[in-house]
Amino acid sequence: MIDTLKNRGEQITAPASDPQRAVRFRVRRLFMGSYVPILLALVVVMIIGSFASPYFLTARNLQNIILTGAIVSILAIGQFMVIVTAGIDLSVGAIAALATVFSAWILAHGGSLLVAIGGALVICAGVGVLNGLAVVFGRITPFIATLGMLSIIQGISFFVQGGSLIAITNQEFIGLFNGQVLGISSPTVLLIIVTIVAALVMRYTIFGRQQYAIGGNSHAALLSGLPVRRNVILAYSISGFLAGIAGLLLAAQLSGGSALAGQNYALDSIAAAVVGGAALFGGKGNPVSAVLGALLIGTIANIMNLRNVQAEGQLVIQGVLVLLAVYLTSGGSKDISRGFSMLFRRRNYAPISN
Repeated sequence: MIDTLKNRGEQITAPASDPQRAVRFRVRRLFMGSYVPILLALVVVMIIGSFASPYFLTARNLQNIILTGAIVSILAIGQFMVIVTAGIDLSVGAIAALATVFSAWILAHGGSLLVAIGGALVICAGVGVLNGLAVVFGRITPFIATLGMLSIIQGISFFVQGGSLIAITNQEFIGLFNGQVLGISSPTVLLIIVTIVAALVMRYTIFGRQQYAIGGNSHAALLSGLPVRRNVILAYSISGFLAGIAGLLLAAQLSGGSALAGQNYALDSIAAAVVGGAALFGGKGNPVSAVLGALLIGTIANIMNLRNVQAEGQLVIQGVLVLLAVYLTSGGSKDISRGFSMLFRRRNYAPISN
């Protein structure tokens, strides 16, 4: 009998004939799961923050962390959907900015709330489809394809904006994306919904398992009959759609649309996904960890702001976090654990004869 345990799209087996070994296996899976290290890191950072500033644990500051982190977290989930297939999307920030400009322009010209929201999401998902088509059928590397799309979308946003920020005066729109639902902020509610749906899809659906397989070895997945091209295009379209949701949240917070609204969000989303455990070579990670990575980076940035750390220092620290995360997800953690095991391993020495 084999007791099968599933983790991040992979199947891990433990013999059920040995109950103690099975229990140890489950405990190890629980405490060494992909959520736990990043969650522990987040707890440690919050403890440090409580000592670093008396304002850190105030309700207002924690709410600020969640509100600012919600946008990056949703972008990070979309970024994860692409990274898990061994791709990358540098255009998510520009797509989010496009959503702010389009929705603001529609509302400013008398358009309905439904047209502003639905149109923005359809256009953003369509941009994602174009990214996927460029990667799959244009055979352009994801880095170049999405970098080019970033420039195109930013140019279109500037053209539509026409100059200064397009103000949003529609209070229904602002209340929907920057208000409260049952005492919980709208961005938080949206983040929870997106996270739950993404986690369920990636863990329990055929599509999710296929994405992990494609990221692990796309050639083998194609030979196995998996719809690799379709799924890669879907991954980029999901990324674009979620960037659109993030853009609507951003537009409500800014009360306007701006082509510059999405600056730095692409790098932030990549950093969040990687710090959360997603491997840049694909096939590894999960959406929940990407959200935790975004919250971790946001919390660290918040602490540095409270301590008046300059922006340059914050960029350096974020870069170090990303490099460390890439090293650990690319096998560095195995090297470290192997080194410790060799250091503390019991050695049997042959007796010395006189």
